[in-house]
Amino acid sequence: NFLRSRVDAWIDRVSLARSAYETLRANANGENENAPKKRLQAIGAELKHAQEDLTAFFDECEACLIVGTYLASEHASCADYLVFALAHGLARSKICGKDLLEKRPGLCRWLSTISASCGTVKSAFGVDEAYLSSTLGSLEGGKDWCVEAPKPPAKPKKEQQKGKKKDKKDKKGGQSNFASLAALISVSAAQADDEPAADKKPAADKKPAGDKKPAGKEKPAAAAAGGAKAEEEEDPVKKAKKDRKKAEKEAKKAKMLAKKAKREAEEAAKKAKGASGGKSKKEKKAEEAAAKKRKQLEEEETTLRFLDSQPKGSKKKIDEVKIQSYSPRIVEHSWYAWWEKEGFFTANNKHTKGKTFTIVIPPPNVTGTLHLGHALTDSIEDTIVRWKRMSGYEALWVPGTDHAGIATQTVVEKKLMREKGLTRHDLGREKFLEEVHAFARDKKSTILNQIRRLGSSVDWTRERFTMDDDLQLAVKEAFCRMFDKGLIYRDARLVNWCCHLNTALSDIEVDHIDLPGRTMLSVPGHDDQVEFGCITSFAYPLEDGSGEIVVATTRIETMLGDTAVAVHPKDPRYTHLHGKFLKHPVNGRRIPIIADAILVDMEFGTGAVKITPAHDPNDFATGQRHNLEFINVFDDNGLLNGNGTGQFEGMKRFVARTKIVEFLQEKGLFRGKADNEMRLGLCSRSKDVIEPMLKPQWWVNCKEMGADAVNVVRNGELKIVPKDYEKTWFFWMENIRDWCISRQLWWGHRIPAFYVQVEGDEEGGIPGRNSEKKDRWVVGRTEEEAMANAKAKFPGKEIKLIQDEDVLDTWFSSGLFPFSSFKWPRETDDLKAFFPTQLLETGHDILFFWVARMVMMSRCLMGVLPFKEVFLHAMVRDAHGRKMSKSLGNVIDPLDVIRGITLEGLHKTLMGGNLDPKEVEKAKEGQTQDYPEGIEECGTDALRFALVAYTSQGRDVNLDVKRVVGYRHWCNKLFNALRYAMMNLGEAYVAPDEIRPQDLSLSCKWILSRLNQAIASTVKAMDEYQFTQATTAIYAFWQYDLCDVFIELVKPVMASGSDAEKKATRDTLWACLEVGLRLLHPFMPFLTEELWQRLPKNADYAKEFPSITIAPYPKCAEEFVDQSLVDRMAYSGVVVNKIRSLRATYGLVSNKQQPDVFLLCEPESKAKLDGLESYVATLSVSGSVRCVTDAKEIPEGCGVAPVDAAVVAYVVLTGLVDPEGEIKRLEMKLKECEAGRQKLEKRMSLPEYAKTPDKFKAEDNEKIANFKSEEANLAQAVDGFRAMLAKPKEQKQQQAEKGGKPEPKPSKEEAAPEPKAAESEEAPRPRAESSGFLKVGEKMVMKGDVKKKSTGFFSFTSQARTLVLTDAPRLLYMEGTETRGEFGRVLSCTMKSDSALVIKSDQKERIIETPEAKAWTEAIAKHYKL
Repeated sequence: NFLRSRVDAWIDRVSLARSAYETLRANANGENENAPKKRLQAIGAELKHAQEDLTAFFDECEACLIVGTYLASEHASCADYLVFALAHGLARSKICGKDLLEKRPGLCRWLSTISASCGTVKSAFGVDEAYLSSTLGSLEGGKDWCVEAPKPPAKPKKEQQKGKKKDKKDKKGGQSNFASLAALISVSAAQADDEPAADKKPAADKKPAGDKKPAGKEKPAAAAAGGAKAEEEEDPVKKAKKDRKKAEKEAKKAKMLAKKAKREAEEAAKKAKGASGGKSKKEKKAEEAAAKKRKQLEEEETTLRFLDSQPKGSKKKIDEVKIQSYSPRIVEHSWYAWWEKEGFFTANNKHTKGKTFTIVIPPPNVTGTLHLGHALTDSIEDTIVRWKRMSGYEALWVPGTDHAGIATQTVVEKKLMREKGLTRHDLGREKFLEEVHAFARDKKSTILNQIRRLGSSVDWTRERFTMDDDLQLAVKEAFCRMFDKGLIYRDARLVNWCCHLNTALSDIEVDHIDLPGRTMLSVPGHDDQVEFGCITSFAYPLEDGSGEIVVATTRIETMLGDTAVAVHPKDPRYTHLHGKFLKHPVNGRRIPIIADAILVDMEFGTGAVKITPAHDPNDFATGQRHNLEFINVFDDNGLLNGNGTGQFEGMKRFVARTKIVEFLQEKGLFRGKADNEMRLGLCSRSKDVIEPMLKPQWWVNCKEMGADAVNVVRNGELKIVPKDYEKTWFFWMENIRDWCISRQLWWGHRIPAFYVQVEGDEEGGIPGRNSEKKDRWVVGRTEEEAMANAKAKFPGKEIKLIQDEDVLDTWFSSGLFPFSSFKWPRETDDLKAFFPTQLLETGHDILFFWVARMVMMSRCLMGVLPFKEVFLHAMVRDAHGRKMSKSLGNVIDPLDVIRGITLEGLHKTLMGGNLDPKEVEKAKEGQTQDYPEGIEECGTDALRFALVAYTSQGRDVNLDVKRVVGYRHWCNKLFNALRYAMMNLGEAYVAPDEIRPQDLSLSCKWILSRLNQAIASTVKAMDEYQFTQATTAIYAFWQYDLCDVFIELVKPVMASGSDAEKKATRDTLWACLEVGLRLLHPFMPFLTEELWQRLPKNADYAKEFPSITIAPYPKCAEEFVDQSLVDRMAYSGVVVNKIRSLRATYGLVSNKQQPDVFLLCEPESKAKLDGLESYVATLSVSGSVRCVTDAKEIPEGCGVAPVDAAVVAYVVLTGLVDPEGEIKRLEMKLKECEAGRQKLEKRMSLPEYAKTPDKFKAEDNEKIANFKSEEANLAQAVDGFRAMLAKPKEQKQQQAEKGGKPEPKPSKEEAAPEPKAAESEEAPRPRAESSGFLKVGEKMVMKGDVKKKSTGFFSFTSQARTLVLTDAPRLLYMEGTETRGEFGRVLSCTMKSDSALVIKSDQKERIIETPEAKAWTEAIAKHYKL
């Protein structure tokens, strides 16, 4: 069918277009000049139509491929093969350009899929060979469709120049769709327009055929004649200029061709080398890296096999697990099972700690798996629980899962339909519930495994499920107690009905969208979109025929249930109609005209309002006031029932909407339609349009409970963090309405209410229908209890009980979770010990759904608040700030971040769900855009730390997985820091019993001060739930204080310190690591346990605390905090950064280059730095650091930079940089500084400056002083470099004054070999000039401009540099007059080509490009005796 309807038609169109194409091509090439103009135009039109048909067909294919993988079925078929052959022929022959695929991603994907399986498809489906060969032959045979587009007629010179840019742009962007066809049509049309008239020269005057230019190159005759004339009259000067340009162009072209040939030759040589077994350096490096990675993975797998072989729950054998780098898989292995087996997370209800901390998990729904939002919740809660447990609390975290009534039943129903083609009604209630229980068990197992992988320290002995027997008992008890108190009642009221799910919803389960006017929306169960945002006016005729009343509605279908029309009692337009009746045009119902001042606004519309009491909340209240009839016109599925619906009975409600309008138009009662701004309610689960329906349901009276919930927050009994959400709390609770708790589902807690049927009573009504009698309902925890209550209510009568088919709202059972988890209503030890809880942590999106219900029900049933504090975390969004959505492909399983996953693996996670094919493709595109390489393995610790670090109160979390990867690298840094510490501590190290501040060096005192400050900051932040501040404090200590500073300061002590200094330093390092790991543990449980177990500890300490999980959380020891020292070290850090900046400025990138540093200080600043000079030298990679107060003590030739107004850093640069270059740079900087000062002084001299506030005047004066200070420092530095330049001249002058006697020559042993010019013609002569980059007595041997091809140790870009060879021997890279780097020991120097050489040193290999490659190679080889 697909081939007949589409492909055959396409082939026919292409075949018809072939002859037209050939005719136009021939005409464009001058081969068909006699063709009439009309014929050419007709052929062009045919070809244009063919082009449009081809475009339409590609669009049609794209539409098919967006929905499915293949064109005509779920699998590849002959249709796919044939269409591929046709499309491939067009694309190959360049009729269809590159943008064909760019605009059609589905077609692009399909082409790549089919191209790999053409042979398989052909053989599998037995494509007819004759049909196939004719099809392919018509498109790909011979030269058909394979010609290039001819050039259009010549344009004037100006137009040609204008067109050059456009041509370049076109070439850059690639040929557009059907470029050949379009060009041919335009050329032919142009030629047809220029067809010679009768009075013009005949065709015989043209050149003979043999003189014609090649096809496609000849211009029209008129253009050729014009060109000849222009050539004759052309100016000789212009002609010479044109010839010169032409020659230059030809030379440029020849050069380009030569380059291309050379490049091709080099590539051929590379290929030949590769074929013979040789490999490039890059390939070797890649292979080495891959081999190293393979080896590492093999070692990891061996270690994992060893760990897997150990008994489950046994403690990891640290001594036998040898790993060289951080591996999340190995580090996180075994610990959780050991923690669980040892009972570290199990709380004791008979504890003697005196304080408890209890928290219940927000039970995740068993509809699927956890996502990153759940991971955020668990990470925050586990961080709090572990911190409290380590801080001495008996901590209990209760885990659990929620049955999620509507959501789970919906998922299982879809699954049944998809897999078995059955509905729940086909199975029956009991069988269906068995299916749901099996589904829930499977999902629950997955969820609990995810919670374990996240490291959550929950008490698994107290794990709960909201459908457990204990919790079912609690639900029945709560319902019966609240019924007895009169808080739960039965009533027929308007409910939010979802026709798609066939159930009622509470107000907060309804989403609302605002429509500005007419809007078309898709509605579940309807094929076509439905119109909303319109108001329809129609007329009701008066019963006596004397007139009509016009009313308007946005839901015209509800007019079938109208039972009145209301007008304002004071509206003079309708006073005479009070008490009269209208006639319904569909069912003839008498409709009274009533007066109602509450509902009707005289100024709005016609002042008349139709009343539908059974389908509108406002009309419902009006119907109660006027005792109107309540007529429901819809059934549970949204179809029109038989209650006065006439000919529309059985129609879908929104189909009836359009049919009723047509009916009113036929009757002459339609009065128009207009845009109307409105708010539309949608089911939060199914997105179906909510239909207000009159249904008997169970309700909870929330008025008093809501007022109580407001009071407990206002008086401070209940604290909500962040405080901003108190406004939301007050708004919801002060405007709370009664809560509908009935749900027309099978999965959930069945309502313990029973309808009493009295024998012989025919008017008893039907439960669940509007005919039921409210007084017939009784409740009971068991059927026996309900029967006893019924007999007491109806004594002496034969009765029968029918239990309510409905179940309770999921949030009813969830609202009991804080105490039902402890087996309430029984008085258990757990209930006494752990209720009420201390904290409720959850997302702000369920503040009213869950938090408010728990507060109301706990206060009602237990008399106390369920918790003292509520912490609301933000929503997790993706890196672009979008809400997590499966259809966007940004819902990520936390295990995929922990373990890592490929892009293909991410795509597979979209399969088997409830997404339709279009959403799957959209989600795949989103995943490809965000995770083109998949997700790297990050580990649990990195994910947890990233999530908690992101948690800033009141802000959403825009989670970028790249940041998680960054924390994974940070974990590796911590791992390496401990490895370094263990090497320095030594195997025989014994942990100290105590550390005394007086025994420590300044660096040790400082790091312990910073450690205790980090502890104080972290504890304070945790108390206030400021998790971002807590993670920042911990990260700063480990990263910036311990790793970046203290460990660097440890190295010189370990290398050359005394035994006492080494002992004190080791003890301090051990203390920082041991305490720092305990500080970090709540955030990163696995890594800290692994590293803490590897640290040496005293036997008693290790016995008392076998795991870091139960070790004490650090407390700030004030005696170790020295704020003065911390300030001094912070100031020294500023100095270090300035010196490092100076080093970078002068290109001192190697740690081997360690210049001396002088700090010119004011007395106060010198006092700050006293005793810290060695630390500054170590951290700034300086030879030495001296603080001086007199500038005369500073040598000449220094780089200078002010640290602040009181300290200036001088780096001695003699022998390291070029003085001339530095003088130029400093003088430029000096001019900038002077210009800045003069500009400020000019502004200060203006008359209006006197009005400036004193505060800003003081700031400006300070700026002037800083400018002057910096100018003085720069001037001094310039003088120093000038003095450096002047020294060699003074020495020469002194030598001349002494008689010109030369300096004594060094001995042969001291002298460096120096090549002589006489030894070789090509050997360079020594240069006489000297420069600041040369050492004292050092001479330049060779100098020349070169280009460094490969980036290397010096990280240069590929631009011109200077290579300098000296007699030291030294080989330098220069940029201008500045040294940018120095080669190490030169090992070899060989020519790569006539214009390139390769220098191999002990550091790296360089490729140098220079025309003097041969001279350089020989000079370096001779100089270094290679």
